[in-house]
Amino acid sequence: MTTKNLKLFSSTKVGRLQLSHRVVLAPMTRLRSDSDDSPSAMMIEYYRQRASQGGLLITESAHPSYDSRGYLGAPGIYTDEHIEAWKKITDAVHAKGAHIFMQIAHDGRQSHVDLSWGNPPVAPSVVPYETTVFTQNGWVPNSPHRALETNEIPAIVESLRHAAERAKAAGFDGVELHNANGYLADTFLQDGTNKRTDAYGGTIEKRARFSLELVDAFASVWGADRVGVRVSPSGRWGAISDSNPEATFGHFAARLNGYGLAYLHVIEPRVMGTETLDAGQAPVASSFLRKLFDGPIIAAGGFDRAGAEQIVQRGDADLVAFGRWFSSNPDLPERLRRNLPLTPYQRDAFWGGDERAYTDFPAHDETGSHATI
Repeated sequence: MTTKNLKLFSSTKVGRLQLSHRVVLAPMTRLRSDSDDSPSAMMIEYYRQRASQGGLLITESAHPSYDSRGYLGAPGIYTDEHIEAWKKITDAVHAKGAHIFMQIAHDGRQSHVDLSWGNPPVAPSVVPYETTVFTQNGWVPNSPHRALETNEIPAIVESLRHAAERAKAAGFDGVELHNANGYLADTFLQDGTNKRTDAYGGTIEKRARFSLELVDAFASVWGADRVGVRVSPSGRWGAISDSNPEATFGHFAARLNGYGLAYLHVIEPRVMGTETLDAGQAPVASSFLRKLFDGPIIAAGGFDRAGAEQIVQRGDADLVAFGRWFSSNPDLPERLRRNLPLTPYQRDAFWGGDERAYTDFPAHDETGSHATI
C-alpha cells in the first residue's frame, strides 16, 4: 500500500481538535519527575521530541493528590508549582503544532505507605494481592490496602476535578481519565475488586458510578468533548478481573456514549503493561466496543504499522496509540508513514533513570536503525 493511501495518515477529529494523522503517543509511566513531583527538564525535552504537526500526545499519569501516588518519580498535578512545570511541556508541544491531553489517575491499591504519609493505600474493597511499587527504597512489595468509606469518595472525586482545573491552567488541550490497568477507578468498575454493598457496588450501574462521577467532574471543567477515558477490558495488569467483562464494559461504554467525549481509549487484552501476552491475537476489545460507542476510539496494545492501518481501515478504531515503539523513536509518525526502520526500545530504561535511553534517541538515521514493525 502506498503512503498516500494510508488511512493512518489521513485527518480526523477528537472532540474539537482537528488532527492531521492518527498515530498517538500512548501514556507511559517513565518515573523521571523532580523530587517535588514536578515534571523535570528532561521530561520537557521528551514530550517536545515526540510532538508532530497535527498529532496527539497523551501524558503519563499525573496524580491529583500526594496520597494518590503509586510510584515515586511519577508526576503530580496537585499544586500550583506543578501547573507552571507542566506549562513548559504544553508550550513545547504546541510550538511544534501538536496537541496534548493530560492523563489523570489515582493509583489506588497499587501503592505503599511510604508514598502517602504512612497511610495504607485505598480501594473500593479489600481484595489482597501482590505487586511491586517504586519508593525511595526502590522496588518494594505494595502495602496492604483498606476499603474506602462511602463518605470519603466525594473528596477523591473533588481532588480529580481540581486536577482537571490545574491541567487546564497548564495549557493542555484536554484530559484523560485513567480508568484502566487496575488503578482506583478500574477497581471500582470491575467486580473482581469491587465487593461493596453501598451505592458504589453490586450492580454494574452502581460499580460504574464512581467512574461516571469522575467523568462528570472532568466535563464540568472542560466540556465533555475535551475529555477522554481509558479502559482495559479483560486486562490483567494490577490483578484486575471481572466475571462478565462484556456486560460490564458494554454497559460502561453505552453510558459514556451519552457524553459526547473526545474519545474512548481502549487497551487490548493481548498486552499487560509493557509485555505482549499474545502477539498473534487480533484486537478484540476495540471491535467489541465499536458496536456500542459512537465517538472516536483510540486502540492501544501490541500494534505494528500493518495492524494499525488495518484497524483504522476496518473502522474498529479511529486512531492507534503506540507506547514502547514511541519510547525509542521520537519521530515515530514519520517513520511509520515512510515505512522506515525503527530503533529498538530499551526495557531497562522504561522506569526511572536519566536522559540515557530517554531523550537521546535520534530521529531517523539510515545507518542507526535495527528493526522494523
